[in-house]
Amino acid sequence: MVARSFDTTDAGVQAVGEVDQTQLRSDGLGIRYRLEVVTPSVLEVVADAGGWLFDRVMAGWDVTVCIADNADTRPLRILGTQTLGLDHAFVSLDDRPRPHALAVATDLLGSDLRARQRLLKDLDHSLTEVTLWGEVRSAEFTARTDSVEHRLSDAARVFKAHALAAAGAPDASVGCTETFRSRLVGCPSVADLVPASGQL
Repeated sequence: MVARSFDTTDAGVQAVGEVDQTQLRSDGLGIRYRLEVVTPSVLEVVADAGGWLFDRVMAGWDVTVCIADNADTRPLRILGTQTLGLDHAFVSLDDRPRPHALAVATDLLGSDLRARQRLLKDLDHSLTEVTLWGEVRSAEFTARTDSVEHRLSDAARVFKAHALAAAGAPDASVGCTETFRSRLVGCPSVADLVPASGQL
């Protein structure tokens, strides 16, 4: 029997990198861990959490950043994340599988009631890892989360620098760690958030 070759430019052949991993199982559970990120600004999420997001992608996670529909998503593509319009993300919430982890910019908690309600709901869901970045001003969130940090891989620092440049901050420095507040649940395959040496 002769092996048949195929050309990935054929209309019926989809490249491996383009396979939508969230659709590989018919039960809606997917195969890979999912992190959903809610942010008001591309520059903010890249500056505050870009290295962590890159390292999660490299660890095999599906990372989706929910951002304003008219935002330039190129910096997020550099980090390997997928994007979803913020309004669409809230409308389609019940139609998508619950993510294993949720990360929210604290700037949204005072200005977007949907983000605040989503965060409170996921804090009540014992199987969801919840992470915040930015200044946490509410006792209801500080009491339910701990200060944690992520040590960036060398590759994450390089890709974050490129993403910052694409987001209009070419001279921004990239540190070795990123600091968050998080309620960890121990389900993820990577223990990338550890107690922070300082407090937020």
